[in-house]
Amino acid sequence: QVQVVASGGGLVQAGGSLRLSCAASGRTFSTYLMGWFRQAPGKEREFVAAIRWSGGSGSYADSVKGRFTISRDNAKNTVYLQMNSLKPEDTAVYYCAAKLVGRLDYDYWGQGTQVTVSS
Repeated sequence: QVQVVASGGGLVQAGGSLRLSCAASGRTFSTYLMGWFRQAPGKEREFVAAIRWSGGSGSYADSVKGRFTISRDNAKNTVYLQMNSLKPEDTAVYYCAAKLVGRLDYDYWGQGTQVTVSS
């Protein structure tokens, strides 16, 4: 089992920045992919970014490319999502998730953290 806990959400003005954290615990993570997703009111959950514990620079949704950066600290078992140049349309509940590399679906989900961007 893998447990993931997301934190760091809050209220920020448009153009501002926030950094989300996802602390992972449980099994070893070298073969896991960590992802960030978000769900805005009335909309479906959407992919934001993902990164492997074992290496690589990450992948991003087109809507956040150039503004968001996903990174990891293997020593702390923590994945971060640095969000810059935030827009009101980034307002959503952000979720951290984990899955084994190669699997289609994410198996482990955190509780979500609210990000609100005011105009």
